[in-house]
Amino acid sequence: MDTTDQTPATEPAPGSRWEAVQPWLSLACRVGLAAVLVFAAVSKFPPALSVQAVEAYDLFPAEVARFIGYTLPLFELALAALLLVGLATRYVGAVSALLMVVFIAGILSAMARGLSIDCGCFGGGGQVDPEETTYGLSIARDIAFAAMGAFVAVWPRSPFAVDRALGLFR
Repeated sequence: MDTTDQTPATEPAPGSRWEAVQPWLSLACRVGLAAVLVFAAVSKFPPALSVQAVEAYDLFPAEVARFIGYTLPLFELALAALLLVGLATRYVGAVSALLMVVFIAGILSAMARGLSIDCGCFGGGGQVDPEETTYGLSIARDIAFAAMGAFVAVWPRSPFAVDRALGLFR
């Protein structure tokens, strides 16, 4: 018998560390992103603040901006609820990541057009002094949130998830 073919019983199997850690990382991303989305949605109330923030980007006709402003906080709350309970985790992670990419595109558009606005990500929004813009920070933050959503989309398996109870993503 060749001793190079034997693996000691105390040595973990290849990939087992990732298999042990990944569900907990997914849970952290799931809950962290849900918390961000809840905070973002709640900070946009009353909805007039959200409408003001969307209108400041000057990307849509007034009626469309108003619709987006009123529905965005509700959409963020729905995504957060699904992430918290872990239902349709892969898809909700992907949609959340895509939402962050849309936010990044909006911020880049405002920056490229020389607008001086608050992103409205966590309430507020509207015109600000040029020195008060935080485009770089907002983009970096949204990249991190998009990465969390992408992580959940790629590795949806996590503890305390309805998906797991339904037998999905074992």
